[in-house]
Amino acid sequence: MKTFLLIVSILLIMIVLLQSNKAEAASQIISGGNSDLFAQRKERGTELLISRITMILGFLFFFSCLIMTFI
Repeated sequence: MKTFLLIVSILLIMIVLLQSNKAEAASQIISGGNSDLFAQRKERGTELLISRITMILGFLFFFSCLIMTFI
């Protein structure tokens, strides 16, 4: 089980590093610039795939940690 958790955590780190920077306009919030940071943006293609893989790996990591706690 520890090996599974290690593999999932390494994959989760790698997939998070592959994600695009969604807070690219965060510096405009501090400086008071007009930004569309909270605008509705749809993810498409590989961005959507990476986002879904991140979510699945996050759930796997969370539930495997819970299972390891009670075993």
